[in-house]
Amino acid sequence: MSKSKYNSNTSLTTRDIAKVAELANGNIYEAVVIIAKRSRQIASKLKEELAGKLEEFSTGIDNLEEIHENREQIEISRYYERLPKPTTIATDEYLEGKLIYHRNDDTE
Repeated sequence: MSKSKYNSNTSLTTRDIAKVAELANGNIYEAVVIIAKRSRQIASKLKEELAGKLEEFSTGIDNLEEIHENREQIEISRYYERLPKPTTIATDEYLEGKLIYHRNDDTE
């Protein structure tokens, strides 16, 4: 299995809320929205990758023996289960300054 491009910490980490808000000009709500949007992007991408890899194993006919015996498919699924959660990855990217975002101001 190849190494994931998402090299984030998998354990629960306490975050300094002031630092999170500071990066969004002191607005914690804006920071949460930025992280949430990135998290959804990552989750969608991971879901597509997993579906693509598991699609190779689909035969169209569900045979009970095939379901229990396909070790490679199980290993792929376990690999994706062990990856850090998308919110953790997005938060790390945000705090490391790796995210680029633009505000859409409605003022004219």
